[in-house]
Amino acid sequence: MEIVIISLVAFLVSILTFFSGFGLGTILTPVLMIFFPVEIAIALTGVVHFFNNVFKLFLVGKNADKTVLWRFGIPAVIAAFAGAWVLINIPDIKPLFTYSLFEKRFEVFPVKFIISILLIIFACMDLIPYFIKLKFGKEKLPIGGALSGFFGGLSGNQGALRTAFLIKAGLSKEAFIGTAVVVSTFVDFTRLSVYATNVTTSGIGDNLPLVICATLSAIAGAFIGNKLLKKVTLKFLQIVVAIMLILISIALGAGFL
Repeated sequence: MEIVIISLVAFLVSILTFFSGFGLGTILTPVLMIFFPVEIAIALTGVVHFFNNVFKLFLVGKNADKTVLWRFGIPAVIAAFAGAWVLINIPDIKPLFTYSLFEKRFEVFPVKFIISILLIIFACMDLIPYFIKLKFGKEKLPIGGALSGFFGGLSGNQGALRTAFLIKAGLSKEAFIGTAVVVSTFVDFTRLSVYATNVTTSGIGDNLPLVICATLSAIAGAFIGNKLLKKVTLKFLQIVVAIMLILISIALGAGFL
């Protein structure tokens, strides 16, 4: 039953997140956490996310901006090593605070709380008129790359921070999506190589049918998303990104994800 549920989520979210540049890992990870321990859920999501990105790389990778890739992508990959190492070696981090709602207990961890605050800030910059025309200079890209890469390796939540920076980098919608896909692919490869050093507890080998089904479902969603790309404007893309940033940040900060 979990294969059907996870595959359906992967398919639907992959369509939606093709445009925003983030969300598949952010949403799929907590769904997998329903059925698996945290470390295994993050590792399994990483595999699905990686192969889905490889497929998208063939679809839109040629549109990536080379300058942004160098300035943003290299710091992201380096920081992803550090984040993944922390996840593997310090898995028992305590929650920042806990609370109960509707007879259910929620835990908010420091990493996710920090990410949620950062996302709210970036979301406001996409919605408040004063900041809408603001662009990040090329000198700010390494900072964004390092932040997104580190948190991607540590928690799997790399896409939202990456998108928050790239959406302000003055790219066309095609270059934005292509660049995000290339960076995401390399970060995924980096963190998976670190997770693999702990392969005895990663759970990947024991759950191959689930990984294959979820990956194929995500690829199908990406294919449909690419077909709809021409109908999407950059303004629409910015609004979608801002709304998703707010929703994801609230969910992370409240411990729902």
